[in-house]
Amino acid sequence: MFTCAYILVLLTAFSIWAYKSMIDIRPKVTRPKLDENARQSIDNLEGRLRAHIGVLAGEIGRRDIFVPDNLNAAAVYIRRFWEKAGYEVSDQTFRVRNITCSNLAVEIPGKSNPDEILLVGAHYDTISWSPGANDNGSAVAVLLELSRLFSAESTERTLRFVAFANEEPPFFKTGAMGSLVYAKACRNRKEDIVAMVCLETIGYYTDENKTQKYPFPLGFFYPDKGNFVAAVGNLRSKGLVRSFARFFMEETDFPVECAATFGFITGIDWSDHWSFWHCGYPAIMITDTALFRYPYYHSSEDTPDKIDYHSLARVAHGIYMALARMVG
Repeated sequence: MFTCAYILVLLTAFSIWAYKSMIDIRPKVTRPKLDENARQSIDNLEGRLRAHIGVLAGEIGRRDIFVPDNLNAAAVYIRRFWEKAGYEVSDQTFRVRNITCSNLAVEIPGKSNPDEILLVGAHYDTISWSPGANDNGSAVAVLLELSRLFSAESTERTLRFVAFANEEPPFFKTGAMGSLVYAKACRNRKEDIVAMVCLETIGYYTDENKTQKYPFPLGFFYPDKGNFVAAVGNLRSKGLVRSFARFFMEETDFPVECAATFGFITGIDWSDHWSFWHCGYPAIMITDTALFRYPYYHSSEDTPDKIDYHSLARVAHGIYMALARMVG
């Protein structure tokens, strides 16, 4: 009996060590001190992000095909913003329950490697009973501001921004999910998407202890303060997780954690990056880990006043700087 118990303890310890070794991909870099230009950019972003979320979650509110006028109003808001920024908007329409839904996209063609595409996406719909300030107004706001920041720049790779419909239940992981419709079309066109970066619930942060939870067994390895943004991927996307985290950490001092693990771990595949995994593309999710931190996740209380706008702006700045490194 003692021998069996001893072997079990050893096997458990070895399993934990092996799992930690697998997910321990956090780069070791020197974090920068932000200069005055970076601080001014963050201050400017804070006001702009607040305005976007105010419209999406405050004025429009819940955005789903069961209230099609609201879903369309969000699409119109995104389209008009992109057109004002000088982009030509492409519209992929599809029918779900006799309602026309739209995925909207804009892009900056790459100069030297135009066939290599870095795609940044976020869903603009909400769960039916929620105004969706964090889920997913925070990510849509960042998507729009990233596209604005890049609008006057040139890139070596093609940089594409996409706003997806129908990520939320009852359409998640079904043929009606906007990002799956889009990813399948990319695969049919044989597009070379070298990286898909999914923005998902990135607006809530706190320095209080024991505010961060995890699916088993990740809690053994990560902090219990919900003050960081996470870069998450599956095992095939491990290199992409690590490179994004390294660039983010080299350009900003905002806390970041990263993990590349099995897709069946709860929450790892819970957004539009799953669609790109399904179609064979490398993809990661950038998130505040909503369901493991945010008290108002998928509730009617997910309102604009719950967002930490300054932290959201710092995260947006870091993502912008990381993407700039990734697209050249």
